[in-house]
Amino acid sequence: MALAVKKSEDLYLKNFRELEKSQALNAPEWLAELRSEGMEAFAELGFPTTHLEDWKYTNVAPLAGINFQPARYEFNAKIAKQIESLPFAGLQLNRLVFVNGHYCKELSSLAGLAEGVKVSSLSEALKAGGGPLGAHLARYADFKGHAFVALNTAFMEEGGFIEIPKGVVLEKPIQLLFVSTGDGEAWVAHPRNLVLAGRESQAAVIETYASLDGNVYFNNAVTEIVAEEGARVDYVKVQRESEAAFHVATVLAYAARNAGVETNSLQFGARLGREELITVLDGEGAEGFLYGLYVTDGRQLIDNHTTIDHARPHCSSREFYKGILDGQSTGVFNGKILVRKDAQKTDSKQSDKNLLLSESATINTKPQLEIFADDVKCTHGATVGQIDPEAIFYLRSRGIGREEARSLLTVAFANEIIDRVKFQPLQEQLKATLAAKMAAGTGPQEA
Repeated sequence: MALAVKKSEDLYLKNFRELEKSQALNAPEWLAELRSEGMEAFAELGFPTTHLEDWKYTNVAPLAGINFQPARYEFNAKIAKQIESLPFAGLQLNRLVFVNGHYCKELSSLAGLAEGVKVSSLSEALKAGGGPLGAHLARYADFKGHAFVALNTAFMEEGGFIEIPKGVVLEKPIQLLFVSTGDGEAWVAHPRNLVLAGRESQAAVIETYASLDGNVYFNNAVTEIVAEEGARVDYVKVQRESEAAFHVATVLAYAARNAGVETNSLQFGARLGREELITVLDGEGAEGFLYGLYVTDGRQLIDNHTTIDHARPHCSSREFYKGILDGQSTGVFNGKILVRKDAQKTDSKQSDKNLLLSESATINTKPQLEIFADDVKCTHGATVGQIDPEAIFYLRSRGIGREEARSLLTVAFANEIIDRVKFQPLQEQLKATLAAKMAAGTGPQEA
């Protein structure tokens, strides 16, 4: 396996050199330098191993041992019809569509945006030049200490760019829809997204990953969200990849003074899914709300690592994650609340609850507090359990069958997170996705 991993790392270096050569005349100097720094960091770090504490329960050797080729753009009438039929593609809102990591202008829709709002593919924004890209892109997500962020930075070329001017309130969310398809070749894409919310603005962003088939591929995504003073950003991410695919993502949300960022991560797919979500509260009065739901079956592995960084005084945060695990699947939750020395009057609460539907399912949960201030209110906790037999008995005593009772209780457990999604059409789609996932494997079984 070590030789396979080394071969894969060498392939990434080779492909980077080819990208560097092809972009030599087009990329601005600052972008070329960033890419180069990213590749140098990846070459130094290599793929993480289970010897690292943050990767103790997540073995990426199966991913690292595959020689993924750069994703190729595929689009034709058949693919267009398939994409339009996807549940998450039917939402009536402004959207950017990407196929295998490449921007698809034909299926994107940006009509009726408020004055001054900029929404485009990252490649288009880079061609236009100027603006805030150079000041913000790759300035928040740490690529020097994180191998997958480094790899994404090295191949940073495409994704979504959203800029909301000062004081603008968006009426509808903006969707970044990433669709994966293929002819059997294992490929990799590195989506890079940047969301900038100006002072006192309000915006909602929905980042969605879906698959048209069951092919093996790898999406290595990074999203940076910046909420300037007084801004509010509502960010929802839906991961419904192929269950033969790999999905590694880093989301960095930065909130300035009196700003607020709410994130909701809903994960249903992927053979191996890993998401690192970091919220930095870097101004007095900033707020962070983190919600998440992961639903697994078969041999899936879903790993959530979260960090809430209270960097300034008088900030508050709330975190609530839930997991539903079936089959021989594995879940990982590592949630850290960091309160820095000067972050007095911090108010933070964290909870992770897990429901095991199978004796073979496993959850590794680790809530953490790192507090360096003395005037704070912080709590955390985690629970792991099965469906309450008394609740089953109560429902059965009212004429409800065992299977239906278990299903009702499982759905109720999950809906506490799904109901926090404010955009009603998406909330309904998520509930339908949960029902389909349960019907396919995750769901009620005889005790």
